[in-house]
Amino acid sequence: MLNKKNTLALLGLLGTTHALASEAPASQGFIEDSTLKLFLRNAYMNRDYKHGNEDKAEWGQGVTATFTSGFTQGTVGVGVDAFALYGLRLDGGKGRSGAGGIDFFKQDSSGEAADDVAKMGAAVKARLSNTVITYGDQMPALPVLNTDTSRLLPESYTGTLITSKEIDGLEFNLGHFTRESRKSAGGHDSGGLKSIDVIGGSYRFTDQFSGSLYASDVEDVLKKQYINLNYALPLDTRRSLTFDFNGYKTRLDRDFAQTYGGDANARDNTIWSLAATYAVGAHSFTLAHQRSTGDIGYPYGWYQNAGGVGDGGMTIYLANSYWSDFNAKDERSWQVAYGLDFTEYGLPGLNYRVAYVRGSHIDAGNGRGEERELFNQVQYVVQSGPAKDLSIRLRSSILRTSNNVSSYNDDGNEVRVFVDYPINVF
Repeated sequence: MLNKKNTLALLGLLGTTHALASEAPASQGFIEDSTLKLFLRNAYMNRDYKHGNEDKAEWGQGVTATFTSGFTQGTVGVGVDAFALYGLRLDGGKGRSGAGGIDFFKQDSSGEAADDVAKMGAAVKARLSNTVITYGDQMPALPVLNTDTSRLLPESYTGTLITSKEIDGLEFNLGHFTRESRKSAGGHDSGGLKSIDVIGGSYRFTDQFSGSLYASDVEDVLKKQYINLNYALPLDTRRSLTFDFNGYKTRLDRDFAQTYGGDANARDNTIWSLAATYAVGAHSFTLAHQRSTGDIGYPYGWYQNAGGVGDGGMTIYLANSYWSDFNAKDERSWQVAYGLDFTEYGLPGLNYRVAYVRGSHIDAGNGRGEERELFNQVQYVVQSGPAKDLSIRLRSSILRTSNNVSSYNDDGNEVRVFVDYPINVF
């Protein structure tokens, strides 16, 4: 369970606000407020490793159907949410699959990737005023438990989540989950999760300033705390300056630390990032610094039955996370980035981003090391017509590391091509 002191501190912070939400959202009914959405994703990832490592690539077609009901009318409204996922392998069989960073289709004991993957899930929910309690299969998106939606199919978790918006500007979350479904495999417990407790919330102090505070306890694995502060300063109608601070503090359980890194005393990590973004018209310029300290690098994600943490593949709300997360022990990294929205130039829906990140002071057990990454991404979203909202995203990374940090990261070139098409059935 969560540490009592952390829990009381979080509840105390969340209780300092006083502006109550005026009323519960109006409900039209279970059927009237229901939606059914389809999400089609064609995804290709290729990793060209250097230094003799075998190249990896996977290609698949995914379909996600999501049904979200409304709530029945009355003081306590009830409803149902459900999803169905299917992925078909188009390429990436034996010898090409098996990269943990891709993981579209899980390999069998012979090293052959599955031809397809399918799974379903459902949850019941109840709403009282502005508080919703949901039990069943879910895809939580919290800083300390975040479903990985960045591959072909998403992960999912089974458990209970309370989401409360009783106070104006505040969202409070409290959850307990006992099973994890791997994104590349069927079944509700393919990730081997024991349990994870989460608590926290986000609050908008003003139109420009917001903050978040969360904590988690992954059973027999680790305890983690997270903080975010975000301040957006409008300079005029075309210019703005945004500061975004994110930080995690993690402590491994002693037995897990022995298994994870081979040293039961190497248990602690603190990592933070601060990004400043200046936007003027169609252009944005970002400068960010990220720093990791402690006995280990920042641990997150992957699956407990494969030696991982199990708290979701996107539980890394940090500025310098692209192909590399720049999260090694003692690593310090700087990023410069530029973004361009082509709307002002007559091409609405077209966006481009380029970033360069350089990390140093990496302690991988063989002296101080370095890594650097050049990231490029172009995305186009169709604005109208039968294919409205269809997006095409092309992304590449060039990653280079010093020879003495190969146990942490290694050289490679990565290409991702994602074609996404969301469809609102009703």
